[in-house]
Amino acid sequence: MFSDIAGYLPELRDAFSNHIVFGVGILLVGSFFMGRLAEKVRLPAITGFILAGLLLGPSCIGLVHENLDETLASITEIALALIALVIGSEFSLKKLRTISRSLVIITLFQIFVVFILVTTGLVIAGMRLEFAAILGAIASASAPAATVAIIRELKAKGPFVDHLYGEVVLGDAGCVLLFASITAIAGNSLGSDIGLVQSVIHAIVEILSSLVLGAAAGWLLHFLTRRRRRTNEVLIILLGVILILSAICNSFHLSALFASMTAGAVMANLSKKTHRIVNTLDSISPPLYAAFFAIAGTELSITVLTSPHILLMGGIFVLARAAGKVLGVHIGATVSHSDSLLKKYLGYGMLPQAGVAIGLVLFLDTMPYFALNRSITATLINIVLFSVLVNELTGPPLSRYSVVRGAKLE
Repeated sequence: MFSDIAGYLPELRDAFSNHIVFGVGILLVGSFFMGRLAEKVRLPAITGFILAGLLLGPSCIGLVHENLDETLASITEIALALIALVIGSEFSLKKLRTISRSLVIITLFQIFVVFILVTTGLVIAGMRLEFAAILGAIASASAPAATVAIIRELKAKGPFVDHLYGEVVLGDAGCVLLFASITAIAGNSLGSDIGLVQSVIHAIVEILSSLVLGAAAGWLLHFLTRRRRRTNEVLIILLGVILILSAICNSFHLSALFASMTAGAVMANLSKKTHRIVNTLDSISPPLYAAFFAIAGTELSITVLTSPHILLMGGIFVLARAAGKVLGVHIGATVSHSDSLLKKYLGYGMLPQAGVAIGLVLFLDTMPYFALNRSITATLINIVLFSVLVNELTGPPLSRYSVVRGAKLE
């Protein structure tokens, strides 16, 4: 009897696993339980979401079929567009005027050193320059959610905490800009006979077009929401405009990241109610982001992660990124004559890595070259997800150490 039931289980699984609604539903339920389990062992919920996707995905149980990859990619596009919008909304002129010179210098050095070390390390290990540069750009991303949670837990305040907040937000914005620039150049050179100069020119045109389109979307959002008092109306308009913007960018091979971030920045400078508008996303963010991270987990392949090649590249990525963060902050703080506590401890506070990095590497699925070369895309995704898992395990404790020492907590 039991053998008969066991024989039907694979058929029952296959009957549901190809259904997109079932796939999203099981990922959300799995994310809830795995997220709670992760928090109980003092790990970020994000780690649990990723593990839920890994367990439910094609490399383990198989409740989410690999045929759903292209359909689930739409959720990734939406989540990433909203992340870029939120990052852009932090860049009002009023806030930019308050950013200190030292913060800008430290951020620039941190991004540059991480990019150089990761890219160089991967190229030496045998990776093609274009792919290494893309991963080098992604490596500069941090994890704002983890940093905020640690600071709130410790109730830390002061100049060190202010710099850490600024570094994470400004650094992620710089990461998105660098990634969009690198992918624009790489995307035009991969599988193409045009030279580097033509690729750069094409990339500049692509980026400028994205900025113009994003600015128009930001103005439209301001115009349509400025007199709206109902939160549900604002949410409908916001989602509608951002989805249309993302679709137009992807259809014309423009940067949806640049466009969404520009829309957020323009909206922030046109309206004093920007945070009210952005905060309307709070009602849909939890399930969207849970699905987003779980989908990333389904991209993980256990067999690939056990391969020496992925472990080598992933190890280089993790170590070079950590060295770049600490060294870059140290050099930037020295050049800007910043406080010694910033020089010693700020870099350790930026080691956690999560949403932005995952979103950026999954964004490669929307690019023609990577959509056609799934094996290459899978390798890059697994390297980044390996890094995120390692950094979500080791990053928060080091970030906590950074805040305790840097903010001089008792």
